[in-house]
This record gives sequence, C-alpha cells and structure tokens, in this order.
Amino acid sequence: MLLIRCPYCEEERPELEFRNAGEAHIARSSDIAAVSDDDFEKFFFIRSNTKGIIYERWRHVYGCARFFNAVRDTVTDKFVMTYKAGEPKPSKLPGVSK
Repeated sequence: MLLIRCPYCEEERPELEFRNAGEAHIARSSDIAAVSDDDFEKFFFIRSNTKGIIYERWRHVYGCARFFNAVRDTVTDKFVMTYKAGEPKPSKLPGVSK
C-alpha cells in the first residue's frame, strides 16, 4: 500500500484515504459555455500520460477533504513530493536528477 503525505494534515496516510483528481497545473476556462466542443474534449479527456515524473491533483477525502498537488513517478508509482493547492509547480524536485 502506498503512503501519501497530506501537506495540510502534515502526515503520511494510506492511499485509500485519497482520490486522484487528474492532472495538475492545467488551464481551466472560467466560462465553460464559451469553449468549443473540440477544445472541451481536449481539456476534459486528452492527457499527456507521460512516462516518468507527472504533476497531479489529489484530494484527502477521508481526512481534511482538501485538494493538493503531488509529484509522482509513473514508472515506480512513488510520490516524490506533495504541496498545497495554489502553490507554484516546484522547480527542483528532491531526489530527482533532471
């Protein structure tokens, strides 16, 4: 079982307490009605699915219920770090050489 650190609760908890909420740091339209069908499809369904380091949104459903961002390696399924929603994408990642 994976342990995920909630940046708000400041503790590691079992993955069963969390839900993935998709890709982080993507632009979301404030007026969804004005978005074309093609652009809506790209936004809603099409994701990069990168092999390696990805940035995701997560929610601590059975804890504080808050959303936060996580950096995860899709090859090892390990969480590199988590950080609060609204904080910028980290420029340096601990333990990752790139």
